[in-house]
Amino acid sequence: MGNKINLSKYNIRTDLIVDIIDNNSNVNKETDTYEGVKITRVEVKKDMEEELNKKKGTYITIEFDDVTNYEDREKIGKCFENEIKKLLNKLNIKDDDDCLIIGLGNEKSTPDALGPLSIKNILVTRHLFILNTNHKEGLRSVSAVIPDVMGNTGIETSDIIKSIVNTIKPKFIITIDALASSSINRLNKTIQMTDTGIHPGSGIGNSRKEINKNTIGVPVIAIGVPTVVESSIIVNDTIKYLLKHISYIKNNFSKSKLTYTKFGNYLDKIKNSDLSQEEKKEILGMIGELSEEDKLSLINEVLTSINYNLMVTNTEIDYLILKLSEIIANSLNNALHRQISHF
Repeated sequence: MGNKINLSKYNIRTDLIVDIIDNNSNVNKETDTYEGVKITRVEVKKDMEEELNKKKGTYITIEFDDVTNYEDREKIGKCFENEIKKLLNKLNIKDDDDCLIIGLGNEKSTPDALGPLSIKNILVTRHLFILNTNHKEGLRSVSAVIPDVMGNTGIETSDIIKSIVNTIKPKFIITIDALASSSINRLNKTIQMTDTGIHPGSGIGNSRKEINKNTIGVPVIAIGVPTVVESSIIVNDTIKYLLKHISYIKNNFSKSKLTYTKFGNYLDKIKNSDLSQEEKKEILGMIGELSEEDKLSLINEVLTSINYNLMVTNTEIDYLILKLSEIIANSLNNALHRQISHF
């Protein structure tokens, strides 16, 4: 194209490390699979912070296809439990260290209700230790709180947490929050955990004070699930899959009509299909010449300029959030208390 467009100010929002490293070959990552559940571990070094826009530390991502049936939820939960235990060991957190769990978000907004709903299923035990009540061996002192959002309280969430920490003095904190993603495929199908803490609201451009070891004074493990994506991402992915669909039909139509039917997982069928650059230009004109990154940024620019770059979630978000919150809470209960083993 003759005139270059400055797209640098139109940043695509995401809280997920895997969204950022998808096309970055310089980042070392370790990948495992546990009964269909994909696990990606990334260690961000100090010299990579600026490039990745992520804090130095460990990032663990669990990706899955479905949380709507019991068998899959049990697999996801077990995988999540194992990874949390490894992270606790890495941080040298002992079995009897006091834990404070924070449910971030707004319970009145379903896509943002993951934290508050998870807290409702957390096994809280701190009061038993304070009251010297007989409790089983293998339980940890755990307290939990839902600080709400600044729009309802008028108080920075980090200030509320600091006050609680100064009063009850936990040895470490776990936060649970809804995140934003730059991939439709990961929407409500990903759990990320990190020992770097959290910057609430950053994924949707509504940043609050950071909650991490430097600001709070104790280690902070942040757990999150992407529940929203921007409209620009949906538009861009629609164009991408449209081109893959056309390519797949072009290459398979002459073989058999059954070859390109949508039986089974159609996404798996077309994921490796692609048109040539000339074919993309023929279909999309000048837009077809743009790289994937520039095309997404251009769509983001247009929709943001007319205030149509909305944050979007699944139609079945109520049920998905309920099941995801149960997985997170039950897995945390298992990981924090040696006596507990239940999904």
